[in-house]
Amino acid sequence: MSSPNIKKKKISVVCPVFNEGDIISLYYERFQKAMSCLQDRYQIELIFVNNCSEDNTLSIAMKLHSQNSSVQVISLTRNFGYQASVLCGLNFATGDAIVVNDVDGEDPPELIPMFVEQWEKGYDIIYGKRGKRSEFLGLTLCRKLFYRLTRAIADNDFILDMAEFSLFTRRVRDEVLRTKTSFPFIRNELAYVGFRQIGISYDREERIGGKGNYVGIAGMCRMIKFAVAGILTASTFPLRLTFYLAVPLLLSNFLVLFVYFLTPEKAPLPLIYILNTMFLIAAVTFLSAYMARVYKDGIARPIFVVDWLNTILNDHPTNHKV
Repeated sequence: MSSPNIKKKKISVVCPVFNEGDIISLYYERFQKAMSCLQDRYQIELIFVNNCSEDNTLSIAMKLHSQNSSVQVISLTRNFGYQASVLCGLNFATGDAIVVNDVDGEDPPELIPMFVEQWEKGYDIIYGKRGKRSEFLGLTLCRKLFYRLTRAIADNDFILDMAEFSLFTRRVRDEVLRTKTSFPFIRNELAYVGFRQIGISYDREERIGGKGNYVGIAGMCRMIKFAVAGILTASTFPLRLTFYLAVPLLLSNFLVLFVYFLTPEKAPLPLIYILNTMFLIAAVTFLSAYMARVYKDGIARPIFVVDWLNTILNDHPTNHKV
């Protein structure tokens, strides 16, 4: 038992929600049971970041707050996306350690005490290392390919099979928030900042209810968009690839030109035309994608906008800019 005269450290748990009215109460009950072993040693705050849900998610989260003041609710003015909602929660979390955990239960909250145990041993970043997951094998292979491709071409460290389910210290959070980009890629930033890290392997579980946001054709499109944006954030390899391809292609053009002057009928002009055209298409595609990112970063729109009329925070920060 901790002494009543010693102020407990605080753990903030950030939980993004979007149209999760069917399961938010189920998650809360499971969360409370999982965190019961920590209640005597730590203050626990649970922050639901409502990404402008269209169902009764907000009203249920507000009801949970009325029952337990440690439950807090941040509402956004529209759906800014998962990564933006996580970043919003990090911005307003006040804990000595911050945990990111999804409401669907696929990343079990029962692992959080294990994360805390490693934090107590001195680790700054404790992340869940995903193993098996109950989904279509082809989708799992695509995920594996994405992680390994991103790691291979990333400009800095990139942790395999890691998502946002993690615990990290306040100083790690502060360094992550220093990065200003139009597309925050939290897992990449956690790998970039360094510090002492450890992974805990686990198998993802079935959703505790409801329907996921990454199912069907629309869900696949969201995943592809997320993958492309993640690669743009983690790597400049596509830009460097343009240079890597340009050098041998330029030499090939000179060689064909030389052959053309000696024996015009033997010069493979159609082939070199096709290669040059393919190169230009790829180069323009890569440059356009990165220029669009530079433009968005340049105009510096806020990554998220808080709906303060539907937000309840116990510790109300004075600076709301991100």
